[in-house]
Amino acid sequence: MSAPTPIGILVCGAGVFGRNHLRVYRALESEGAPVRLAAIVEPDSVRAQAAAAECGIPVFASVGECLAARQRGNLAFGAASVCTPTSAHFAVAQQLLAAGIDVLVEKPIATTVAEADALIALAAQHGRILQTGHLERFNPAVVATEPLLNHPMFFEAHRLSVFSPRSLDVDVVLDLMVHDLDIVVSLVRSPVRSLHAVGLPILSPRVDIANVRIEFESGCVANFTASRVSTERVRKLRFFQPHQYVSIDYARQDLLVIDVSGAAQMNPGAPSSAAVQEADRVRSPHPLAQFSGLHIAKPPVQSGEPLRLEIESFLACVRTRSAPRVSGGDGRAALALALDINSAIAEHAERAGLERFARR
Repeated sequence: MSAPTPIGILVCGAGVFGRNHLRVYRALESEGAPVRLAAIVEPDSVRAQAAAAECGIPVFASVGECLAARQRGNLAFGAASVCTPTSAHFAVAQQLLAAGIDVLVEKPIATTVAEADALIALAAQHGRILQTGHLERFNPAVVATEPLLNHPMFFEAHRLSVFSPRSLDVDVVLDLMVHDLDIVVSLVRSPVRSLHAVGLPILSPRVDIANVRIEFESGCVANFTASRVSTERVRKLRFFQPHQYVSIDYARQDLLVIDVSGAAQMNPGAPSSAAVQEADRVRSPHPLAQFSGLHIAKPPVQSGEPLRLEIESFLACVRTRSAPRVSGGDGRAALALALDINSAIAEHAERAGLERFARR
């Protein structure tokens, strides 16, 4: 049986995200996977020169130039990662899909729902794979959580990062919170009934810190906090469902599950119920060990780099022509919710007279 033909890959954007995609593709290629890094698109001359020197492959200033070289037969690739700034996602992905290229586009899929709809329609028209880069879907701790789902009713998500000049073309909701929005929507699988949101610009002209409360038609409630002006880096999701508390630490790829039996009670001298909220912060001895009727477990999690798992899944979809784990439709849903949140933030800011917080 002959080896499969390597899939030629184009990476658009050699910034922070693009370099990570390049690293993973190069690693897969060096390990003998059926993939071949073919070209890079990077309009910034300094980054372009650095990428060319590091990867030893052609670097083009625009997608149009790259596609023209492919049309002439000077270049061969059938799939691409779009790692440009969010504001360019639509223009780049649109050209690639129209040219018959399968696309993995970093989150958020686009800047407007209309753009997302156009990309989804293009992918369908040309029979192309369109995957959205919500890499937390591939986080091993999230994957290990999915079999445990049993009508979750309350979520608490925290995603905090120190300030970085990266991704300032979008606000913190589209930059960071959109990860957790996508995860919670995929777990709850219920339409949004209502949402309340507040956000403030701190170090940039856009909202840098936001808090959101969403109620779904199922009755589930989710609280989200995202900040890119924090002094620490936190990426956690906790949820409660009947007789069970589940805590996910994205960064640690750690999963904690506490089952509560009907006979659960607190022993004399045991910690208060507030310990539940911070239970996963303490490893040994566990503060809830003093409770009777509780079963505390850490289900096995098969560790792995989420980005690599995401790219491997994309390549498998390209090869087998199967539907991606995170489709263009999933990307659209997360984007639509994020934009609704931004509208609610803007309305709240106007009501509360928060213009004085705007960066001068």
